[in-house]
Amino acid sequence: MTEPTTPARAAMPLHWKIGIGFFLGLVLGLIVYYTGLHGWTPVDLGSAACVAGEPAWYCRPVVEVIVHGITRPFGQLFLSLIFMLIVPLLFSALVTGVTEMGDIRSLGRIGWRTLGYTILLSGIAVVLGLVMVDVFEPGAGVDPVLAQQLLSEGAERAQAIVQDSQGQASGLDMLLSIVPDNVVGAASSNASILALMFFALMFGVGIVVSKTTPAIETLRRGIEGLFEVSMTLIGLVIKLAPYAVFCFMFNLAVLFGWELLVRLGAYVAVVFGALVLHTLVTYSLALKFIGGYSPVRFFKGVQEAMLMAFSTASSNATLPTALRVADEELGLPRRVSRFVLTIGATANQNGTALFEGVTVIFLAQFFGVELTIGQQVMVMLVCILGGIGTAGVPSGSLPVVALICAMVGVPPEGIGLILGVNHFLDMSRTVVNVTGDLGIAAMVSKGEPETTALDEPASA
Repeated sequence: MTEPTTPARAAMPLHWKIGIGFFLGLVLGLIVYYTGLHGWTPVDLGSAACVAGEPAWYCRPVVEVIVHGITRPFGQLFLSLIFMLIVPLLFSALVTGVTEMGDIRSLGRIGWRTLGYTILLSGIAVVLGLVMVDVFEPGAGVDPVLAQQLLSEGAERAQAIVQDSQGQASGLDMLLSIVPDNVVGAASSNASILALMFFALMFGVGIVVSKTTPAIETLRRGIEGLFEVSMTLIGLVIKLAPYAVFCFMFNLAVLFGWELLVRLGAYVAVVFGALVLHTLVTYSLALKFIGGYSPVRFFKGVQEAMLMAFSTASSNATLPTALRVADEELGLPRRVSRFVLTIGATANQNGTALFEGVTVIFLAQFFGVELTIGQQVMVMLVCILGGIGTAGVPSGSLPVVALICAMVGVPPEGIGLILGVNHFLDMSRTVVNVTGDLGIAAMVSKGEPETTALDEPASA
């Protein structure tokens, strides 16, 4: 007789592990911050005194040593591993998405629908943000003494961001910069990621319109292989996500606590409230009436991508998770999801557009700059364009905010006022960006065939 086998216990889903890491990091960090443990040094823990010859770290707070020596490097290593694979993933996903459509008419139809939904949702986001910041006027209630302290604390970093904004292209130059004169250079810079995407689109179009030959077919299958290898490697890296998320949240909580969020509470509440309304109301209505997709099913399916977006504050770093969620949880056609999500990681930043609009008006209120309706409309339009052109990396929108401030006569150095709370808001708006990418993919998928021959795995 054979002994009955015990069924293997199902592994805990990754998003639960990420949630646990998020919660533990946040709670432990807040405990350390509010109990004063972040000020303890090895001297306090047993040594009689800090004497000459001791290691340099011996007189520094223990938590500071842990943050700078363990948690921050580990979090940065995780992001670096993701970003290392983003260029091959982005290129191969976009080329594969274009070639799987099979003809230029499908590309044009899906591309125009993606662009239209992106502009529509970004416009609604910015209008919602501007209405809320005009109604609640958070910039009018900031304590001048507190504001001056925050400005002085962030002066050096704010100046660096302002200088970055002065080097950014605008208007016609921004459009021209989408066409790269050096593909390798475009691939090496987050600021030029749109140029790399343009090259990938053209490369995919070239494969589609070329006569099918053994060489072209080998090239196409090679790029599909590059995509599969990139996803496999990222799948290995993603296993580190719960630990990296713990590090991110511990660092944030132990260094800042809730103090900064409370001190700029009105501004944070307006931005966060507008982001929540846009996510739960605008997306739900768009999914229901445009995409014919159940909002409940959608939000249940994308929770892992939302957690990853909040933790990393990067649309690009969340792209692999978003691609997998679109396939496994939402059941979207792969050729559509690969195209829309890859484009959307940079070009559909409607949460960022909302943040930029609210921040510009907030700073205008603080500095007493009266903006006319025409100027606010200009701010709205530039925010929509800025959302499309903003790099999908942490804090990538700050130079755009400084640029818009300078355009409407608001001192751009004022961004120093919000630098302390920017990371929390960056995490929040990235959730909206990634959710919007997946929402647009679901809407674009309406009316598209569920599968094509290229969507299905090859038979042995």
